Amino acid sequence: MVGRTAVLLEVGGHDEVAAWYAELVRQRAEGRISAVDIVPAARTVLIDGVPDPHKMLESLQNAPDPATSRRDKGALITVPTVYDGLDLADIAERWNTTPAGVVERHQEIEFEVAFCGFAPGFAYLTGLPPELRVPRLGEPRVSVPRGSVALADEYAAVYPAASPGGWRLLGRTDLVLFDLDRDPPSLFQPGTRVRFEAK
Repeated sequence: MVGRTAVLLEVGGHDEVAAWYAELVRQRAEGRISAVDIVPAARTVLIDGVPDPHKMLESLQNAPDPATSRRDKGALITVPTVYDGLDLADIAERWNTTPAGVVERHQEIEFEVAFCGFAPGFAYLTGLPPELRVPRLGEPRVSVPRGSVALADEYAAVYPAASPGGWRLLGRTDLVLFDLDRDPPSLFQPGTRVRFEAK
């Protein structure tokens, strides 16, 4: 338990997080559990707004792990992208290809929103093969423009607003990722599938 109304489930990695998140959301929709928020992260799922966290904790401890292979696929969003990022040439060198090769390979990958954090609407996208992972910048930029398409470590992302950041920039999109007048405000939700398409 992490509070009077919350339980934090710790698991091994993204696949397990995604499976538990999907299972808990399904159980809530069926009325089998009560929770205000179910929030996935890199290796945890927070279940908040629980009437009886002790009972929830006992239920989770006795529950079998949900099968990662039986998850329903999330909605697919295509992100129109202009590939002119400041780090495109650097990424090409790290990938042992040309900038055009980076664009081609990046478009082939189907990413998935693992969790959101850092800033409203900022989604961490998984799916990048290990050989294509690139380190964060040694020194973060003071400001990264809104809509910047970026890579860092095992993740891809799109900056929903201008902010400091140390991710390597591939390009940019005009897609609005966060809008308070939209329900939900965040375009990318956990489980959403994402593909990038050259504009």
